[in-house]
Amino acid sequence: MKTLSLKVPAALERKLAAVVKRRGVRKSALVREALSRYLDESSELRRGSFLDLAGDLFGCVKGAPADLSSNPRYLASFGK
Repeated sequence: MKTLSLKVPAALERKLAAVVKRRGVRKSALVREALSRYLDESSELRRGSFLDLAGDLFGCVKGAPADLSSNPRYLASFGK
């Protein structure tokens, strides 16, 4: 397990100490639990592969050649 050190405002430390005393757990256990819950509920962390996240976009463009990604003829004027 990795070690993480952080500074917290006095008011937050008092709240933390109160919950620790009430639940009878260590501060580190409570902070790990709270951080884990926060990150599990966070929409910033998305799960799944690229295909899972963007799968609805595949095939949404009409009229593109089927061999666009593999035919070098389409890249002849690329960047000019």
